[in-house]
Amino acid sequence: MLAPTTLEIIRSALRADPNATPADRKRHLNYLRYGTVVEKPSPTQTPTPRIIRRDEAARLLSSSLRLVDRLAQEGTLKKVTLPGRKRAAGFLEADIRALMQLPQQKQGEA
Repeated sequence: MLAPTTLEIIRSALRADPNATPADRKRHLNYLRYGTVVEKPSPTQTPTPRIIRRDEAARLLSSSLRLVDRLAQEGTLKKVTLPGRKRAAGFLEADIRALMQLPQQKQGEA
C-alpha cells in the first residue's frame, strides 16, 4: 500500500494530465490503492420506444394514410395513446418495422 503523501502526488500528476479523464484517474488511483481494478458495472440503458405519427408510418410503408388507418382499424397496427390523452399519438416504430419485414403475398394468392 502506498503512503498517503505518495497517493496525493500521483493524484496531482493525474489532475495535471490533460489526456486523463476523471474515470481514468479514478481507475489508476484504485489500482494503486487496492492492487486491482475495481469498476462498477455500467448501467444498461433500455432503448426508449419511438412513436411514429401516421404520416411518417405511411411514408415508411410506402403507402397511403388510408391504408395506415385501415391497418390500425383491423388491429394489425396498434395505436399508442400517451397517459392522460384520449387521442392516439401514433404507432410504435418497432411495430412498423416488423410489418415491413413480413413476407409479401404474391398477386395470385389469397
